[in-house]
Amino acid sequence: MQNIENKVAYITGGTKGIGFGIAKSLVENGVKVAISGRNLEDAENAKHLLGNQNVLAIQSDVRNFEDEQKAVAEVIATFGQLDFVIANAGLGKFAPVYEMSLEDWNAMIDTNLTGVFHSLKASVEELKKSKGHYISISSLAGTNFFANGAGYNASKFGVVGFTQAAMLDLRELDVKCTTIMPGSVTSHFNDHEPNDADAWKIQPEDLGQMIVDLFRMNSNVLPSKIEVRPTKTK
Repeated sequence: MQNIENKVAYITGGTKGIGFGIAKSLVENGVKVAISGRNLEDAENAKHLLGNQNVLAIQSDVRNFEDEQKAVAEVIATFGQLDFVIANAGLGKFAPVYEMSLEDWNAMIDTNLTGVFHSLKASVEELKKSKGHYISISSLAGTNFFANGAGYNASKFGVVGFTQAAMLDLRELDVKCTTIMPGSVTSHFNDHEPNDADAWKIQPEDLGQMIVDLFRMNSNVLPSKIEVRPTKTK
């Protein structure tokens, strides 16, 4: 088992929901964490809630490669290294394909898929130095298609394929790549406001604990694709 204390993680979309839950679990286990969001105020508020001096708030829109380059540079300037990257930023717009707007299609592809590439592209040289671990947060929608989900399915199927191919490219350089494919999670996804009725779902801290366990795993073990569901349906 590997010691992760004082390692450094960068989480995109880390201001709330899944990203915030992951950040909280990592901080509680001694990891220095950078969280990014499109709005710096949101990132600063999340940093305050995490209540730890080893948290860095960053403004970055993953659709913009230069933003991600600047984010990684800020992590290095602050913490001196980068060991873990969690590409979590994402959104969903749902409609029949004949009603889906170009704007909604492009927003999902640019954020959910191209953003994941930007995050890896911007960080890969640092991950090669640290022999680090890159994780993308996909979805069970990345393997199970459904009506009204054409754009979301396309983006998440793409994330799974991208991360698995990247895993093959980077494993020989001692960089691990994993994609996690959650089912229903309590989060702010699609403008949802978490409430007591969400208790049956996967909780953000559950995914956080999973990621802590992945980072602690012996270096000779690589879980490359993980599907995770609630124990029971509603």
